[in-house]
Amino acid sequence: MDASTQQHAAAVRDRFQNALLASLAFVALLGAIFFAAPWLGDKQAWSLVPQSLPGLVGVLTAPLLHGSAGHWLANASALLILGTLVGTVYPRAALRALPLIWVLSGLGTWLIGRPSFHIGASGLTHGLMFLLLFLGLLRRDRPAIAAALIAFFFYGGMLLTVLPREPGVSWEYHLCGALAGIVAAFIWRRADPQPPRPRYSWEDEDEAAGPPDDADTLEPPRPQDVPVLWHRQETPTGVVLPFRPRPVPGRDEGANTP
Repeated sequence: MDASTQQHAAAVRDRFQNALLASLAFVALLGAIFFAAPWLGDKQAWSLVPQSLPGLVGVLTAPLLHGSAGHWLANASALLILGTLVGTVYPRAALRALPLIWVLSGLGTWLIGRPSFHIGASGLTHGLMFLLLFLGLLRRDRPAIAAALIAFFFYGGMLLTVLPREPGVSWEYHLCGALAGIVAAFIWRRADPQPPRPRYSWEDEDEAAGPPDDADTLEPPRPQDVPVLWHRQETPTGVVLPFRPRPVPGRDEGANTP
């Protein structure tokens, strides 16, 4: 392993540790807010209420609130996995995409949502999932494809939860978060540099051998340059030996009968 490869591996480890710690810190913050909710006052006052001016405050605060422990745990696991993935593979794009997903998912839900109280970080989770998926489709390098496959393996079901399926579930938040993730993927698909291409041993051997000679090219030689292996002689040589005809049984005996 050369020096550049070692440096790249060390940088990936550092990005992974930073992304994991940041995801854990955000999940811990959500857990602290959930367990402290009984002492924070009315939760509905901080919820997102569509087509309501007081409900606009929920664009910023609704992702921090959850209705039950199962709701918090479901979003926490998704944020931990998807947040670590996007922070490891796309550290620059993640810092820019997360605020956009947060705000656009809330504004979209405020515009198209049902008149109810919308809370939860599911808009963020769907935004991260679709961000990883579309960055893999747009960039198509090895880390991008691997991150998209891992995200789809764990949370491919989010492709269906953007549609209205269950009562009491804010599919509008899911849909707007997914659309925000797609927009962020198109905007910041080039924010992070492409990973270095691995170099193989046969490439070094080809460079050490130098450029090929003219004789080593794949072009066939001209007909006049092909050596002749056999020449036909113009005048025949040798002696033709006569052979006595073989006697035919019966015919020769009949010819000698008087």
